[in-house]
Amino acid sequence: MLSSRRAVPRFLTTAAALASALLMTTSAATAAAPQWSPAKPRMVTPWTHQVGPDNALPEYPRPQLVRKDWQNLNGLWEFAGAAPGQAPPVGKPLAERILVPYPTESALSGIQRHEDNMFYRRTFTVPRNWKIGENRLKLNFGAVDYKAVVWVNGKQVATHQGGYGAFSADVTSALTASGPQELIVGVEDRADATWQPVGKQRLVPDRGIFYEGASGIWQTVWMEPVAPARAETLEMVPDLRTGSLKLTVDTGGSAAGHTVEAVVRDGRRVVSRTEGRADQPMSLPVPQTKLWTPDTPFLYDLDVVVKDRNRPVDRFSSYFGMREIGSTRGKDGKLRLTLNGKILFQMSTLDQGYWPDGIYTAPTDAALRFDLEQHKVLGFNTVRKHIKTEPDRWYHHADKLGLLVWQDMPSMKTGGRPPADAQQQFERELQELVRQKKNWTSVIGWIPFNEGWGEWDRQATGRIADAVRAQDPSRPVNAHSGVNCCDSLGDSGKGQVLDWHAYPGPAKPMPDATRAAIDGEHGGYGLEVEGHMWFGEGHAYEMVKDKDTLTKRYVQNQKDVLAAARGCAISGAIYTQITDVEHEVNGFFTYDRQVKKMDFGQVRAVNEEVIRGADGSGGGQPEPGPGTPGLNGVHAYKFDEGGGTTATDAVGKAHAALTNATWTGGVTGGAVSFAGNGHADTGTTQVDTSSSYSVSAWVKLDEAGGAFQTVVSQDTGRDSAFFLQYSGQEQRWAMSFVGLRALSPTKPEVGKWYHLTGVRDAKAGTLSLYVDGAKAAEQNACMVAKSTGNTVIGRGQYGGNQVDHLKGAVDDVRVFDRALSPAEIATLARK
Repeated sequence: MLSSRRAVPRFLTTAAALASALLMTTSAATAAAPQWSPAKPRMVTPWTHQVGPDNALPEYPRPQLVRKDWQNLNGLWEFAGAAPGQAPPVGKPLAERILVPYPTESALSGIQRHEDNMFYRRTFTVPRNWKIGENRLKLNFGAVDYKAVVWVNGKQVATHQGGYGAFSADVTSALTASGPQELIVGVEDRADATWQPVGKQRLVPDRGIFYEGASGIWQTVWMEPVAPARAETLEMVPDLRTGSLKLTVDTGGSAAGHTVEAVVRDGRRVVSRTEGRADQPMSLPVPQTKLWTPDTPFLYDLDVVVKDRNRPVDRFSSYFGMREIGSTRGKDGKLRLTLNGKILFQMSTLDQGYWPDGIYTAPTDAALRFDLEQHKVLGFNTVRKHIKTEPDRWYHHADKLGLLVWQDMPSMKTGGRPPADAQQQFERELQELVRQKKNWTSVIGWIPFNEGWGEWDRQATGRIADAVRAQDPSRPVNAHSGVNCCDSLGDSGKGQVLDWHAYPGPAKPMPDATRAAIDGEHGGYGLEVEGHMWFGEGHAYEMVKDKDTLTKRYVQNQKDVLAAARGCAISGAIYTQITDVEHEVNGFFTYDRQVKKMDFGQVRAVNEEVIRGADGSGGGQPEPGPGTPGLNGVHAYKFDEGGGTTATDAVGKAHAALTNATWTGGVTGGAVSFAGNGHADTGTTQVDTSSSYSVSAWVKLDEAGGAFQTVVSQDTGRDSAFFLQYSGQEQRWAMSFVGLRALSPTKPEVGKWYHLTGVRDAKAGTLSLYVDGAKAAEQNACMVAKSTGNTVIGRGQYGGNQVDHLKGAVDDVRVFDRALSPAEIATLARK
């Protein structure tokens, strides 16, 4: 028979001695506790001085599953660096004070240094009215970078690996009967000394595109009482076709056989009331659906009750938006992305989420919201969350404001290829990211890889894209942002989006049969603002002198985006970036958010012009003319002179001036040879690069290593408009634009003559390479700028410098003002 007094769980009474010891230890430590103060930041934001121990991100941290009772554990904790494998300091005060949840390297943490291993310690008291024993106590962590182990009263209650995922623990069995409870968190974060996903973090920032690290607890820590049978997570998928929300209340098996009542509300008006089973999909009617869009970001409220035989055991509130991401063909027949069945151009910034005072953690919730609010002020409708995740409240703000979000997976470090165990961990963390972020209305797509960083195999990239799509069929997957760039292993052909990067750009990929295309990064115009730079000076992809020039360059670049949207059918463009970050000074704002660097009115006007004009109707692509018939070309160099410093143009009048060239035997007759320091300059622009053209040559290499060697190119003053070349990176023949190469399948042999033809077909939007008369490769390549520089044999141009000099011989160079047919190219190669 039960006593009339409330029964105390046995596990609580057995821990009473530990509670007394902890209470005495804590009281003694408090008497001589060191004082916390923020470290001095290099730069302050408008919110830096609003932060203190009593208001460290006090807002409710989980807006999509809100319960009435909870307690924030942010604030002052004890802190100490630790040795690898060191035992937790149970009952032992630590020497320093840290402000949670700001990373240890940040000024706001008060520590402002990195530790590979560290301990956090504090005590907490459980409110009596939570009725723990009848209920359970759940401890929640927004994110801890990187490996975390959690102890309560000396008992290990949780472990988690991954710097970007939330995790929780039922700590009920570790509690003492009353009084303060000891909480210790041990963290290991070796950052880019390992293959763990780190995003842009580096132990040693590079004054380039990699930044300060952000170790330890960097999102809110909190606790709540929960019923033994309760909701753990939700899955919400809007279905516009049926006018319903597909809802699954996942109880993790704790409420097997229980029922769920879900009430959809529009303000105070009940829209629908539905009952179903826990852990099973339910269909919630949303009649006369109000759609969520960037212009009208309407959100429905959702009240949920979990019941055991009609007895409520868990109550919480949530919300959702009714929207759908898909694709359709525009009037020009090209595939484009849609929102709610209508083509909507995604005008986006690159948003890296860094702060000079909190690094990974915004100083306040108002600061967290600020960057998103400014996207709306500037006329953007989309954000690319770049190589980082954010606290739930960031996505909540995006939902409320009406911003589409492309979510990146934080990458592993650059340089080399990760080992098998790191590959597996990366995939586990990617699955966790999708699972935890897929209910946000604002999130409209996933990006597993960026520019090849941490990529290990092209087929694996395609498999991962398929796996993410299977995990979340409601959103497109951009398998590889910047697949044309940097460390990329090439296009896997998978996913629903093809994405190129170009600076200043914009990038101009074209959709294929199954994938829409976007410019994943462009722009990057920079301006230094005295007194508002992390290092006192900065860099960007193109620097300008003042605010007016910066605004002018941005506006012109966005007009180029509109032309690409019309002519190339890109579905979105992502400008780098919303704020400066450390040494990068290419933001709309300075890093401290104190200075607007452009005329925001002009920015908004051109952004809105792009969104309006990129409607899928096409246009903007010039129709190439028929060109000159025949196989002689418009210019030709047979190199049969056998001496002198001039190569005669056998068709036109653009005779080429030779520098550091040697006459030699050719395929037929003579040829000219270069030793890596010469070229033949035709003195004129021979190719209209905005239209169709072809270039062909016989070439023989003296060496085929890791250096690039260009056979024919055309100068622009900065980068060659095209390169018919040997690509040292892949050690293959190539017809290339900057950031794009059509590559032969095999490495050429040294000392062997090859016939190469590069073809630019402006009407088809392709760039092709033919080797010995057969097509070797083709790439989608839409509009390119018209160049006015000279056509040159034997070298290229990059960054305004003469580069990629040929080490070998060249014969019979021909230039055509049209795209040659395969049959014509085969005929040329036979000659």
